[in-house]
Amino acid sequence: MDGLTLALIIPFAGTVLGAAFVFLLRDKMSDKLQRLLLGFASGVMVAASVWSLLIPAIEMAGGDGFASVLPAAAGLLAGMGFLFLIDVLIPHLHPGEGEPEGPRSHLSRTSMLALAVTIHNIPEGMAVGVVVATMLQGGGGITAAAALAVSLGIAIQNIPEGAIISMPLRAEGNSRLKSFAIGALSGLVEPVGSIAIIGMAAILQPVLPFLLAFAAGSMLYVVVEELIPEASQGEHSNLGTIGFAVGFVLMMVLDVVLG
Repeated sequence: MDGLTLALIIPFAGTVLGAAFVFLLRDKMSDKLQRLLLGFASGVMVAASVWSLLIPAIEMAGGDGFASVLPAAAGLLAGMGFLFLIDVLIPHLHPGEGEPEGPRSHLSRTSMLALAVTIHNIPEGMAVGVVVATMLQGGGGITAAAALAVSLGIAIQNIPEGAIISMPLRAEGNSRLKSFAIGALSGLVEPVGSIAIIGMAAILQPVLPFLLAFAAGSMLYVVVEELIPEASQGEHSNLGTIGFAVGFVLMMVLDVVLG
């Protein structure tokens, strides 16, 4: 199996592994463990956004002063705006919440939980795809090892994310097998999105700095809008902060050492 295939499959494998926790844990994940895992996922995504996406975007843009940072700034804002629109336009339900977000619909709670996961996975698939596409085009100083580091980092944070998804599905009354299947299949959006971007790499080459930052903005939106608030719900705890620190350092080390 070549490196490109590995980079595409590894994040999905992380989601599948995390979803499989539904067979190992009780019907409901403890609040403390969920906070720790949410913080960890947040740390990984923030570090990946900075080291793997924003810094290469600025380096690729070249130029001096304002011109060097304009594509990254525009891409970051566009990525956050894109996820904001999806958040507003698509009905979905976050784990642990009683009321769905987005427009009113007749979808089941299970379907809206699955949609919430899919929204989470869109920016992660974009991140892997645009990093691999940039590597293939020889830009931003992104090597094959650096692309693999991004893929591995996202896979690591997909493990707790997969568990955080499958466990609420089980709590909604679904069987363990159905909860696992929905949680695992929700991760398919990542390799599909990655392949789509890689397939258009040659066409997208002039705007790759913008797309790198776009993926970063999308990931940061998920962190700020959903993961960190969910990690802070309920009784005060430092577990989310501890998880964030561990996740951030782990992703930073992966990117620097492998990159």
